[in-house]
Amino acid sequence: MKKALFIDRDGTILIEPKTDFQVDSLEKFAFLPKSITNLARIYREMDYEFVMVTNQDGLGTDSYPEDTFWPYQNKMLEILESEGIQFDEILIDRSFEHEGLETRKPGIGMMKNYLAGEYDLANSYVIGDRLTDVKLAQNLGAKAIFLGESEANDAVLTTTSWDEIYEFLKQQRTGRTANVRRSTSETDIQVDLNLDGSGKMSIHTGVGFFDHMLEQVAKHAKIDLNINVKGDLHIDEHHTIEDTGLALGEAFMKALGDKRGISRYGFFVLPMDETLAQVAIDFSGRPWAVWNAEFKREKVGDMPTEMFFHFFKSFSDTAKANLNIKVEGDNEHHKIEAIFKGFARAIKMAIARDLHDNSIPSTKGIL
Repeated sequence: MKKALFIDRDGTILIEPKTDFQVDSLEKFAFLPKSITNLARIYREMDYEFVMVTNQDGLGTDSYPEDTFWPYQNKMLEILESEGIQFDEILIDRSFEHEGLETRKPGIGMMKNYLAGEYDLANSYVIGDRLTDVKLAQNLGAKAIFLGESEANDAVLTTTSWDEIYEFLKQQRTGRTANVRRSTSETDIQVDLNLDGSGKMSIHTGVGFFDHMLEQVAKHAKIDLNINVKGDLHIDEHHTIEDTGLALGEAFMKALGDKRGISRYGFFVLPMDETLAQVAIDFSGRPWAVWNAEFKREKVGDMPTEMFFHFFKSFSDTAKANLNIKVEGDNEHHKIEAIFKGFARAIKMAIARDLHDNSIPSTKGIL
């Protein structure tokens, strides 16, 4: 879904004159410090549409003639465009406050098309210097960034600095989470995933050794992972393990989104006593699993060894990832634990995100 920044003009991009609140002369025409620099960085590095939303009291009346507004509006846009900044839409309400029109902020009369379902308003922002901008965000179902010295309790950020606005928005890119519910006649699975977590976990599949291995993934990939499974263990472990792999892979695919800025590739060689595991992953959008591992025991703990590959193949299918796994060693427990830990560390490398790079890591432009 699309995301947008709904940006006020006067007091947010331009300095608002304290006398009559109208930018209608050269003497009154000035940009807020760092507004151009940071708008350019946001536009270039992030995936928001830019929408200008401004109240211009009485524009077109004797109190604010058109010919005193447009020269400075156009000059502002010309300067911004010279820095690579373009607005997808410019919404100007001309009414006076006492008229109470729906088109005037904080009303959303001019913005109905943003409510049609194409926009992720919960992760979009209104940026402005008045409490009406904060109220506009509430009316849209968006978040508010308040640019001013007083405190705005309902804003997610209150600041006087465009540098801080940039840094705040930049950090929001790291909020990569997913919740997946997979319910069939054989299993009922809930997976909650935060790729930018710290290793917190709560894992209950009913298969003890499998829980222990999934805990290794959360711990060593530094992801927060909750998995709760109700499976038909009275039959065997197959459906529980397979469907958990499918649900977990789907959660990764959703949390990674369009994969902008991620490393994409992860690879790790992990020793564990006499064992050496090699794991490589590519979140390429194409599922493939290569497995070079043999086990002599039928089970490790209460988990069938034939299900090790099946889990990773299921994960690869729904995560749409290429996965290559190889292990050598003598101790069966060491071998599979080394694989899971290597898998975790490869994931950690692949999902790492460069806050200063918003590109998709592919010459195709899509993954």
